[in-house]
Amino acid sequence: MFLTISTTGTPERPATDLGFLLHKHPGKAQAFSTSYGTAHVLYPEATAERCTAALLLEIDPVALVRRGKGKGRGGAPDAALAQYVNDRPYAASSLLAVAIGAVFSSAMRGLCAARPERAAQPLPLRVEVPALPAHGGADLVRALFAPLGWTVTATPVPLDERFPQWGDSRYVRAVLDAPEGRLTLGEALRHLYVLLPVLDDAKHYWVSADEVDKLLRAGEGWLADHPEQHLITSRYLSRRRSLTREAQERLELLRLADADDTDVAEIDNAVDGADADPDFEEGSRKPVPLAVRRREAILAALTAAGAGRVLDLGCGQGQLVQALLKDQRFTEIVGVDVSMRALTVAARRLKPESMGDRRAERVTLLQGSLAYTDKRLKGYDAAVLSEVIEHLDVERLPALEYAVFGAARPRTVLVTTPNVEYNVRWETLPAGHTRHGDHRFEWTREEFRAWARRVAERHGYDVEFAPVGDEDPEVGPPTQLAVFHRTDPTITKTDKNVKQVRAA
Repeated sequence: MFLTISTTGTPERPATDLGFLLHKHPGKAQAFSTSYGTAHVLYPEATAERCTAALLLEIDPVALVRRGKGKGRGGAPDAALAQYVNDRPYAASSLLAVAIGAVFSSAMRGLCAARPERAAQPLPLRVEVPALPAHGGADLVRALFAPLGWTVTATPVPLDERFPQWGDSRYVRAVLDAPEGRLTLGEALRHLYVLLPVLDDAKHYWVSADEVDKLLRAGEGWLADHPEQHLITSRYLSRRRSLTREAQERLELLRLADADDTDVAEIDNAVDGADADPDFEEGSRKPVPLAVRRREAILAALTAAGAGRVLDLGCGQGQLVQALLKDQRFTEIVGVDVSMRALTVAARRLKPESMGDRRAERVTLLQGSLAYTDKRLKGYDAAVLSEVIEHLDVERLPALEYAVFGAARPRTVLVTTPNVEYNVRWETLPAGHTRHGDHRFEWTREEFRAWARRVAERHGYDVEFAPVGDEDPEVGPPTQLAVFHRTDPTITKTDKNVKQVRAA
C-alpha cells in the first residue's frame, strides 16, 4: 500500500522544507508501528528543486483479521481464504488513511514549529497513488477531488492487460496535482484522510459515533460546501443512517448558522472566553464574531422595546432562542422554522431534559412557514427576523410581509439582513458572490431602507435603522438592522383592504 507526496522549490524556498512540514527527516528512512502492520516513510528524492516523500504501509493480514473481530471488511465472519488473501496489502484504503493520520498527524493539523510560515502557505503538490480502489471509477475520483482544487488524472487499471476484452478493474492509478497557491500540505492530507476510504467504500474497523467527530475535524473548511457531501458522509460512516444524519445536521449547522462563515464552536468560545473571564486582557481579545454582535444588537433592541413574549421567526438551529432563554426578562420565547432538521438541532442545543420545569415552560419550538398566516403567532410583544428575508425569493416577500406585519402584528418587529455594499471588505468572498449559497438576494442600505419604509407605511408601523458591526465610512456596516414599532394597534390599510374584499 503506497503513496507519494511531491513538491518543488527554489534555492530560497527549498523543496526539502517538506521534511520539516511532515516532521520526517529526508535523510532517514523511518518506520512506525500501527495496529495492522508497519508504516515506512522514506524520500526517493530530496533536493532543493524537488522533494518526494513516500508512505509505504506493510499490512499484517493475520493481525487485520484478528483485530477485526468479525466486523468490517477486514474481519468478515467467514472461514474463507479471502480473509487472508485480498487486496488489503496493495490497494489504498482506510488502512492507509489511518496511517496518514498516525504518521502525519501534526502535518494534518498544519503544525510546524520549525517552518510555521511554510505550513500556512499553499505549496505546489503532487500526490500519486498507484493502486486506488474506486467504487464509482475514475469519474468519481475526479468528482471528489476536483472541487477541492486538484487537477485529477485517474487511469483505470485493466483486469488483465493480456485480455483487454475483460475490461477495467475497480482500481485506478490516481495522480493529483495542485498548483502553487491552491492548497496547503495540511489541507491535502485531510482530503486524502477522508476520501481514500470513501472511494474504497469500506472500512477495516467498526464505525462508531466518534467517527462523526473525526470526519468533521478532517472536513473542516471544505466538506460543508462539497457538491458530493452526502455521498462522502454516507460512505465514510459506512452507510450508518443515524451517524450520517448526525453528520449532515452538524454540517448544515456549520453552513447555515452564520452568514459570516464563523464556526459555531468558535462563536461559543468567543462569548465565554471574552465575557466570563474577569482577567481577560483587552490586548489579547479576539474580534467578536459578527453573529454574536447581531444577537447582542437584537437583545438590546428587544430590551429597549420592553418585550417579554418574543417570536424568533426562522430560528434555524436556535442560537438566538438560547440567548433569549438566558435572560429572565423574556418570559415566553417561541422559535419557528420550516425545517424539522433545524428544529431538531435547536432542541438538542437547548437541552430541555436538563432544564427545570419553570425554564422549560418559557420556550416552545414550532414548525411553520413564514409565507402563510398562522394564528399561533398572534399576540406577541415582538418578532425577530434575523438573517431570514434574504433566503426568500423576492416575489415571496409580500406573503411574508403580510403574515408577520399584517396577520401576526406584534408590537415590535426586528429585521436584520446583510449589507451587500460591505461584501467588498470580505477578503475570502469572490466578487459578485453572496455571503451564503442560499441567499436569493442581498440589498444595499438604500434598497433595504426603501423596502422597510414601504412595509411600515403599508401595515401601520414606524421604522428606524441601526448598524450592526463596525461601520465602514465608505460601505457602511456588515449587517443592517430595522426596528419596526406598531403605531396603530387596531387596524391598518391592509386590514381595511382585506375587510373590503371579504365584504364584497
